[in-house]
Amino acid sequence: MTFLNSIIASSVVAAMAFSSVLSADTINGAGASFPHPIYAKWTEEYNKETGVRINYQSIGSGGGIRQITAKTVDFGATDAPLDAQKLAEQGMIQFPMVMGAIVPVVNIPGIKSGDLKLTGELLADIYMGKIKKWNDPRIAAINPDLKIPNQSIYVVHRSDGSGTTYNFTDYLSQVSPEWKKDVGTNTDITWPKKATTIGANGNAGVANFVRRTRGAIGYVEYAFAKQNNLSHTQLASAEGKFLQPSMVTFQAAAQNADWKNAPGFRLLLNNQPGADSWPMTAATFILMHKEQASAEKAKQIIEFFNWSYDNGAEMAEALDFIPMPGSVVDMVENTWATQLTHNGAPVIK
Repeated sequence: MTFLNSIIASSVVAAMAFSSVLSADTINGAGASFPHPIYAKWTEEYNKETGVRINYQSIGSGGGIRQITAKTVDFGATDAPLDAQKLAEQGMIQFPMVMGAIVPVVNIPGIKSGDLKLTGELLADIYMGKIKKWNDPRIAAINPDLKIPNQSIYVVHRSDGSGTTYNFTDYLSQVSPEWKKDVGTNTDITWPKKATTIGANGNAGVANFVRRTRGAIGYVEYAFAKQNNLSHTQLASAEGKFLQPSMVTFQAAAQNADWKNAPGFRLLLNNQPGADSWPMTAATFILMHKEQASAEKAKQIIEFFNWSYDNGAEMAEALDFIPMPGSVVDMVENTWATQLTHNGAPVIK
């Protein structure tokens, strides 16, 4: 059973459980935890300015797809973009809202944030359980100036259907042929049994487990790392340069994105070329049904997203997210105008 089919199969039960928290007086969305920090900021500021309330539930990308498929929310959010065929099957449009970065976070006694260097290959081997100690010779070899303790490694991963996991495992599949062959890329995978693993719900759950567990490593959106005061690692770019996560390295990766040739805006930004490109960079997406039950409600939703594009760039950058380029926003606005309908008539005129 495919990921999309499995979430559709469970949508009725999920919808009943979720619908009790929704209000007819608000715009309701649900999904990815990756963009939650910036969505929370945008919805707060939009409410102050317009009085319109946006209720966004950070339940993971899988949950977001479930809820929009079941039509129990007005929009879904996912970090694992659907392909053109799945969008057509469900009668949906998809568009990118903002870009961000995924970072490895660690809890290693005596090691300060940003000091430890890792490559993609080492990260894959840690998650496959091939490297079990932090002072493994391969890690020590690229960190000669660090006194790394003889500390067991505890691998923290998402336990829910997660777009962050999708992007993280896509990156590992690109840098490790063994990971690609034996584990692969998905929103929810069977984690290698050789590693000592801890499952956690949401980016916040991963952050909490890493903060509390000595020897832990996890992967989270950068804003969660900063908000939780977690220690991040350096990571080698596609060209082998060790980088710190920063707006400069995130933007370097985002500049290479080819949105014009991405059907349904489906584009993954991992391992982009360029010595200064942060290797785990991703967009996060909004899902809406093409045929809208209410033209007025659809206009309200689009007004919020349009406001976020026009007014949210500085807020996004302050939280270390990357705003969408104007050329991409123009393409999204064209999608709204040509594909969103009510009773067959365009919603945006």
